[in-house]
Amino acid sequence: MPNAVVFGLSGAALTADERAFLRDADPLGFILFARNLGDAADIRRLTADLRDVVGRADAPILIDQEGGRVMRLCPPDWPFAPAARDIAMVYAQEAERGIAAAENVGRMFGAMLGDLGIDVDCAPVLDLGLPETTGAIGDRAYAADPETVSALGGAMARGLMREGCLPVIKHLPGHGRGAVDSHKELPRVDTDIETLRQRDFVAFRPLRDLPLGMSAHVVYGAIDPDMPGTVSTAVIETLIRGEIGFDGFLFTDDISMEALHGSLAERAGAAIVAGCDAVLHCSGVLSEMIEVAGAVTGLSQSADTRWTRARAARHKPEGADIDALAAALFAEFHDGT
Repeated sequence: MPNAVVFGLSGAALTADERAFLRDADPLGFILFARNLGDAADIRRLTADLRDVVGRADAPILIDQEGGRVMRLCPPDWPFAPAARDIAMVYAQEAERGIAAAENVGRMFGAMLGDLGIDVDCAPVLDLGLPETTGAIGDRAYAADPETVSALGGAMARGLMREGCLPVIKHLPGHGRGAVDSHKELPRVDTDIETLRQRDFVAFRPLRDLPLGMSAHVVYGAIDPDMPGTVSTAVIETLIRGEIGFDGFLFTDDISMEALHGSLAERAGAAIVAGCDAVLHCSGVLSEMIEVAGAVTGLSQSADTRWTRARAARHKPEGADIDALAAALFAEFHDGT
């Protein structure tokens, strides 16, 4: 059974040291960033090599491909895709157009990523876009209205899955009220629980049956005043699993982010104890990877069950025309009115 961790890598090809480490560490999967991405042939070679080194043809390979400013594969080498907020503006004018745009983004990304050997997209973002929302989320959030968020996020997820790519809903149970960037410091949300139930959590509930999710490094004072969500049993088990009802496979957000405290080993261990299914470590720094690997073990029985269920949710790709979808999206957001 693979170990409960997903690793980033240092560059566009495995080093000899990484290869030896990964063969022994046997992570569940990998996550790619701009530093890992050459041309299409290079990416296909890397994704094949990663699966070969762990000896599992179904080892998941993740990427953050949301649209707008968060695209690891971005113009001019890869197709344009609008930010979530821009899609919501179309949705406000005409709901069917907005839904179609969100689903088309998902289909285009799903087909594009699948061609490269990438099978998990860390999208859609289901955080609310509020006046206080940190710029680190910003236009990655569709809207302040939770029904709009779930409708458009659900459409993007549906498009991804139509093309054989698994979506990761993020950031459970909601990062929208966080006023600071969790990459740099710990956000704290002291909104009362009823407001959270009636607003923030509403965006996630309709999509709780999707197969994959990602936690938020945010303190929710009404739920656990001391611990960030990623390492809080109250947030993971009572709120995300219980009240929201998400029983999919739950990744942490990157444990290298400065919102979390303690050593990387302590962070990884605490996240698993709290109820996350696998730790995400993104830096690609080998010494850090070794430390994290020493703190995790094989997937728990419940995590293995969730991961098996997630894999089973992957559909055969429908064969989207990437160029046609890209042209339609460009026309909608650049030439359209």
